[in-house]
Amino acid sequence: MKLSLPKSVKLFTLVVLPAMALFACNKQQPTERVSVEEAPNQVNAANIKAHIEFLADDTLQGRDTGSNGYQIAANYVKSYFKQLGLTPRGESIGVNSQGFEQKVSFRKSYLIEGSAVATIHGLTGDVDLSYGTEFLTSGSSLQNDTAITAETVFVGYGVISDEFGYNDYQNIDVKNKIVVALSGRPDDLPSEEGAHIGSGAEKSRHAAEHGAVGFITIHTPKREQVRSFEKSAQYANAPSLNWLTKTDTPYGKHPEIVAGAYIQHDAAKALFNGAVRELDDIFTADTDNNAIMGFNLPYKITLKNRSRHETISSPNIIAAIEGSDEQLKNEYVVFSAHLDHIGVSAHGDETDTINNGALDNASGVAILLETARLLAAMPTKPKRSVLFVVVTGEEKGLLGSSYFANNPTVPVTQLVANVNLDMPLILYPFADVIAFGSTHSTMGDSVKTAAQKIDIELSEDPMPEQALFTRSDHYSFVKAGIPSVFLMTGFKSTDDDIDGGAVFGDFLKNHYHQHSDETSLPINYDAAANFALVNMMIGIEIANQSDRPKWHDGDFFGLIFAQ
Repeated sequence: MKLSLPKSVKLFTLVVLPAMALFACNKQQPTERVSVEEAPNQVNAANIKAHIEFLADDTLQGRDTGSNGYQIAANYVKSYFKQLGLTPRGESIGVNSQGFEQKVSFRKSYLIEGSAVATIHGLTGDVDLSYGTEFLTSGSSLQNDTAITAETVFVGYGVISDEFGYNDYQNIDVKNKIVVALSGRPDDLPSEEGAHIGSGAEKSRHAAEHGAVGFITIHTPKREQVRSFEKSAQYANAPSLNWLTKTDTPYGKHPEIVAGAYIQHDAAKALFNGAVRELDDIFTADTDNNAIMGFNLPYKITLKNRSRHETISSPNIIAAIEGSDEQLKNEYVVFSAHLDHIGVSAHGDETDTINNGALDNASGVAILLETARLLAAMPTKPKRSVLFVVVTGEEKGLLGSSYFANNPTVPVTQLVANVNLDMPLILYPFADVIAFGSTHSTMGDSVKTAAQKIDIELSEDPMPEQALFTRSDHYSFVKAGIPSVFLMTGFKSTDDDIDGGAVFGDFLKNHYHQHSDETSLPINYDAAANFALVNMMIGIEIANQSDRPKWHDGDFFGLIFAQ
């Protein structure tokens, strides 16, 4: 959103002048040095609070990717890195010189209102589905006008995994057809491996490689229990983003897949009337985890829409602390957190339209900044260098981290590990942490050892149904072959009267991606300081080890990505 001149003047007053004053203040009063032993007493909860209050302020209008508000947030992070004396590791800005920013260009695709059509050509006539209540789609990033009519074929979940013995395309011809698949994946797949195997990106890739021309996903009753179709529909009109390659091509898109749609479970039944198996029967098999085999459907379907495009840019912010060991300083432990949120949107009749994102993810960025301050103040730095990657476009599909992982400003072979911070739920005094991805590499031992030093437990994933392993920026690093963990507060509390799981559930239901995710929530800044300490200790543990983290022998992600 472009701001009017009066607001721009106000923004300068509110943002630039305080930042300049803060910089001047820091310049006059250098940060006190801190050792690892002293760190527990040096973590500053007030710093974290100040960062969150700035990043989640209404002035930033929800930090939407490519917006003025996002750029103000990026400038704030850059300014703080400069104050700490960190080394810029963004794009080159001259001969032998780097800046803090890595510019990411995006194609922003809008679905033109009223243009979305999904028509099932049935045995007794056509069935037109209603956009928003019976089906959803998004604007195409590849073309302005999309229209396709083709036969349909059901492919179960649409997954393929040689490692786990799944091939939903076996003995099924989908060439020049529209694939129809259930959302999700088989329950007998391990949570994190299953999250990858059943991801939309993997499903689309398999469909394209087998010659399909369209992809339809059916929202299932089981999925309804996790996230309702109605909730998904609230965001249906938001534009989609794809980062652009050097050839101005949207990354990760398959031109073979001309069109797609997401169909509500009751509306999808029209595709199965008269087929060899009714959809209700398939839904039962989905719930009971029985085998779901594919088959041809007796219908064609028409999918149409029109799109318009914009090109926008939004930066990643990247900085480093050089390691102290002459050999190991050429390797980097990466801390990442996403700076963007979802901007401004109207939900119902609420007067507040700003999605401030205090916990998602101003909290993660604030804790990363405090971690950077602590590490920068150490008189003897960790042996390996530490890279801070604050990314854009996470809410649009992990785009900023994907861009960095595919276009690293430090050679990818020198990136030894990633610790990602996304939505740490600092609403209660936590007693444990969750490190999604910790079971796949030796990083799990590092996290456990570091946490135990300050009496924090490492717990297993308490909500595997949420498939969080593929839903944050560490996943981009995993796909680049880098051992990674996604660090969150656990469900255990040091206060026996607080059920951390209930607090988390309440946040997901009532505040996640809603206007109420703001600083008025009962944020526990002592817990935030404790989380920053855990984060720092993990980084130091990995940075000082003689051996870089390794994927476990035979690990699924190590085998498919570390090559």
